Amino acid sequence: MIWLDPDDISFPDPELYDPEDGLIAIGGDLKPERLWFAYQLGLFPWYNEGEEILWWCPDPRFVMFPNEIKISKSMKKILRDNIFEFTENQCFEEVIRHCKMAERKGQNGTWINEELIDSFVKLHQFGKAKSFEVWQNGDLVGGFYGIQVGNIFCGESMFSKVSNASKAGFIHFTTKYQNEWELIDCQIHSEHLESLGAKMIPKIDYLKLLKQQKS
Repeated sequence: MIWLDPDDISFPDPELYDPEDGLIAIGGDLKPERLWFAYQLGLFPWYNEGEEILWWCPDPRFVMFPNEIKISKSMKKILRDNIFEFTENQCFEEVIRHCKMAERKGQNGTWINEELIDSFVKLHQFGKAKSFEVWQNGDLVGGFYGIQVGNIFCGESMFSKVSNASKAGFIHFTTKYQNEWELIDCQIHSEHLESLGAKMIPKIDYLKLLKQQKS
């Protein structure tokens, strides 16, 4: 197992280092510079709060090609009826904190700690991280956030306080940026996103697309 030096922002090459479970490295830190470097390499942090930082590049990779999104009849009606309103980058920190508090099936705790929040807020201020908000009657009821690397949006987490809020937001913005986003990195499999058209692709294919980006 490769341990990172907190004073040296470097990672093993995920193309050359290919552990079966996708765990590339342990340790390091969560400073904005390391996070930005990691996402450009195809890595992301995922661990339980209080544990060592774990850096992953799974094979296969769970992704969404925006032009392959599946929208059910019921979701088309929800969007057509304007049940929700949508904004971008209006309350980034509030979105990430809602994601931190969201309960997730099969997970105890969260990897979203205060250090990670602080670094993502800084990346947002630098224009690297973005939030997408879903509102209902003036209340923030859903949303998601992530990092933009060229034409690839690396989705980090989402939350929903009312039924269909996060799904409506994901569909709205995926459709809006269908001609700009080449790919959405969903990282880890979820039935929620699979129902919308996300699928597994070989890690090497994802890394090749990532290398083509101008960030």
